[in-house]
Amino acid sequence: MKNVFRTVLCAISILAVTAFAEVTDSAAGGFTTASEVIVEAERARVWNAAIGEIGHWWSSDHTVSGDARRLSIATELPGCFCEHFESGGGVVHMTVTMVNPGVVIRLSGGLGPLGLMGVDGNMTWEFEDVQDGTKVTFTYAVGGYRAGGLDAISGPVDSVVGEALGRLKAHVEGREAGDAKRD
Repeated sequence: MKNVFRTVLCAISILAVTAFAEVTDSAAGGFTTASEVIVEAERARVWNAAIGEIGHWWSSDHTVSGDARRLSIATELPGCFCEHFESGGGVVHMTVTMVNPGVVIRLSGGLGPLGLMGVDGNMTWEFEDVQDGTKVTFTYAVGGYRAGGLDAISGPVDSVVGEALGRLKAHVEGREAGDAKRD
């Protein structure tokens, strides 16, 4: 019960830092989610944390190995948002298809259980200077086939993407990001 309470408190604190998160459209054949936050840090710092420190802010609950420290993003094209297993194996979560360092990274594929379905997705992370720091926007468009329609899972996917963005903000600003492990 103690872990459930901690998880709920963590989720509430993460959601509290998310300025905007929503499913912008949803139908049986696909959906789009959009999330954005203002991170109180310079764009170069936010970019470096998003790309180079993903294992410190991504939730271990959303990995195959159960350990976010095994995640990495390689930005050479075609790059990889990958998870490496202790045994030497691993998984390609998404392929990096476009990079403009410090400005935008685009990844293609299905995150989590979407990778097991007849779907594909395009996720774009954008970084923009604003008065209070850096505006970061994650947009994820998913299309394809899922028995029962993709609209039925748009909310949970939006929640995971929004949580990830909130965790990035918390990490960069030095606040607790749930189970994100720090060295």
